[in-house]
Amino acid sequence: MAEEKNIQERIDWAVDVCRKRGLRRTKAMKQLLRVLIESQCPLTLADLCGAKALSDHCDKATVFRLLGRLQAKGVIRRLGLHERAAYYTFAYPGEHFDYLVCTDCGKIETLKMDCPVKVLEKDLMKRTGFSGLYHELEFFGSCPQCVG
Repeated sequence: MAEEKNIQERIDWAVDVCRKRGLRRTKAMKQLLRVLIESQCPLTLADLCGAKALSDHCDKATVFRLLGRLQAKGVIRRLGLHERAAYYTFAYPGEHFDYLVCTDCGKIETLKMDCPVKVLEKDLMKRTGFSGLYHELEFFGSCPQCVG
């Protein structure tokens, strides 16, 4: 139950941000946000279009347009993970994830550890006066299945 409340909180936050920035709330938008939040891992356009929760509400073109709109409103980020397709992830304030990316099969794993760059990011903000800094950190290599 707490998990669902947390997911709903994030959806509500994103919908509110979008509404305040001039984007109309739709069922498709809410479902796309839910899929991104629940996945806890970056997803491609193909991954999103293949999600059952989205296929009932919209087609591939609608998903693509929504991704662009949500990215422009700052509630999702587009990640350029190596030379692979674009990946999208939910962008909740004060939260980010770092990733391990297999250069052979494309598998992506979220790092389950404190971010090693967090201290540097805070120091940069203090030294430069920049605010709202964020970063994306990916490590690339071969996963155990591809090596073995």
